[in-house]
Amino acid sequence: MYRKSLLLLMLFLLHQSLYAQTDWTLKSTKNGLNIYTKTVSASGLKGIRVKCSLPAKLSQVVALIMDVNAGEEWVYGTKSSFLLKKVSPSELYYYSEVDIPWPVNNRDFIAHLKVTQDAQSKVVTINGPTEANYLPVKPHIVRVAHSNGKWVLTPVKNNLVQIDYTLEVDPGGTIPVWLVNLFATSGPAETFKKMKVQVNKSQYVNANLGFIDNG
Repeated sequence: MYRKSLLLLMLFLLHQSLYAQTDWTLKSTKNGLNIYTKTVSASGLKGIRVKCSLPAKLSQVVALIMDVNAGEEWVYGTKSSFLLKKVSPSELYYYSEVDIPWPVNNRDFIAHLKVTQDAQSKVVTINGPTEANYLPVKPHIVRVAHSNGKWVLTPVKNNLVQIDYTLEVDPGGTIPVWLVNLFATSGPAETFKKMKVQVNKSQYVNANLGFIDNG
């Protein structure tokens, strides 16, 4: 997700639902990061799924994802990212602008992040659908009308978290397929590479989240 928001990370990847198409195809596997794609339209646009593991506590990973003001530091293509409204410790709204190479206009979105945890399995799910009408549209920036990033965080032994991230988005306007595919390949690799570094900062390592049971 946030991010996707994560922050939305690969803003240009989908015009239709990720879940109503053909099976995922493994695009690359490197440094413990598995990136999957699926073709979701005749134009060749791709859907994205990322799987990896992080040596961290659940609370550590959740704290990072929910720290939306830090999105510029690790989420690929993020020009700005900041909190709009904190509903509760486990729910918020945030704004993000995605920097896109000229001559394509930048995109922006408002996402609604909500964290839930299964009481038995301890699996954490973070959903991040967009709220397109939350703020007025800015000049020369295309508002993302539909997007939904989803994080599924599964704890395993020895403070290891398995991450399964998917993104569906209608970026609006016209975006060249080559640019879409660039974000589909470079975006996940760069984001999760930086995530592995970012999650070890002290504010996340020492985070105490009352709504998360590390198991």
